[in-house]
Amino acid sequence: MDKQVIIIDDDPDILRSLSQTLELEGYQSLSFANAESALATLQAEWPGVIISDINMPGLSGLEMMQQAHQIDADLPIILLTGHGDISMAIKAIRDGAYDFLEKPFATSHLLDVLKRALDKRSLTLENRELKAELDAQSGPGPRILGSTPVISRLRKILGQIKDTPADVLINGETGTGKELVARFLHDHSIRAQHPFVAINCGAIPENMIESELFGHEAGAFTGAQKKRVGKIAFAHRGTLFLDEIESMPMALQIKLLRVLEERSVEPLGSNLATPLDIRVIAATKSDLKQLGDNGVFRSDLYYRLNVVEVHIPPLRERLEDIPLLLNNFLRVAAARYQLNSPDISPQRLGSLMKHDWPGNVRELRNLAERWVLMGEHAAFDEAEKPQQNMNLAEQLYRFEHTLLQDALQRHQGQLKAVQHELQIGRKTLYEKMKKHHLDKGDYKTQHSD
Repeated sequence: MDKQVIIIDDDPDILRSLSQTLELEGYQSLSFANAESALATLQAEWPGVIISDINMPGLSGLEMMQQAHQIDADLPIILLTGHGDISMAIKAIRDGAYDFLEKPFATSHLLDVLKRALDKRSLTLENRELKAELDAQSGPGPRILGSTPVISRLRKILGQIKDTPADVLINGETGTGKELVARFLHDHSIRAQHPFVAINCGAIPENMIESELFGHEAGAFTGAQKKRVGKIAFAHRGTLFLDEIESMPMALQIKLLRVLEERSVEPLGSNLATPLDIRVIAATKSDLKQLGDNGVFRSDLYYRLNVVEVHIPPLRERLEDIPLLLNNFLRVAAARYQLNSPDISPQRLGSLMKHDWPGNVRELRNLAERWVLMGEHAAFDEAEKPQQNMNLAEQLYRFEHTLLQDALQRHQGQLKAVQHELQIGRKTLYEKMKKHHLDKGDYKTQHSD
């Protein structure tokens, strides 16, 4: 994390001296002559520390601290005090200041206090991120299961954008879970109590999709006997999910672009536009930019949809998540069909880790359902084709990962039981779990993907 510091002091000499001192020590400092301008730049997740004088024109250091803590209650603030301000500074500590330094102060003391404050800030932000990730995996609604770094990054991105009004473009291969991600964004957002309207642009006949999307007035065309509210208008205050956006006819792409730009929709046969409050999420398995360059998808629509792009990794890039996903899918299938969930041997998991999974997570889920319904041999007829060109180190790494993950799964994260089964010491187990990005907490209770 960058060593960032905001310095606030109305004395230009002190401001200059502090800034030079910190920059020589490798800190990134921002200097402000008053609290008002400093507060205008402050954001809740800013990863730094504020150093501020107490007595200043306009907002005092104490008033600045109160307002800064309204933005982020855990932000460390170090106050600079004159001799007569000591009692005030002690009160400030009770009110939430990290520390205070009495002028004049030793540079070494300032640097020591600042280092401790930044360490605390770093730990606070890491704990927030961990809590957000745990909430994302254990809260109500759809969940994005997995412990690999690519999935952790995906969950972090989704957490950052879930409440923004910006349109989102989800890109991923067939079967990676694009609709799941769209539903996750909706169900964990401030729009969750309003409609989630999903449309597969490739599944609706071209002669019907315009009416489905935009709606129509009675008599707008032959057979339109009564007014129909379109899917776009029905998604008002909620989320409109457009799957396989690449298959939308070119003529409708123009109308959709207008909806996105004006945030209003005009039904067929009407001259009145209806205002909209919607967040649009589009999904594609294609390279829309390339399609735009080839003239089969509107480039202006691509750039309008691509305010925020989310890429879902294919399963072959997160093979270590297979045991977690498979156990979840087996339990869900067993509950649905009221059958027993089968046990998974390490050898069977090892074979799955060598498969290239062209159908991605959907292929794995279908395999789990076949296993529950038809038995192990029927399920694995098509799923055991080995991945080519895997060297010995890769095979050993994945086999070790599989053994560890399978043991954690069986013992629900109880490390003593895992140590006993694998006959390894506690320190060795911790080192191997760290090497394979495994967390015992992921195996105590599993949820659906």
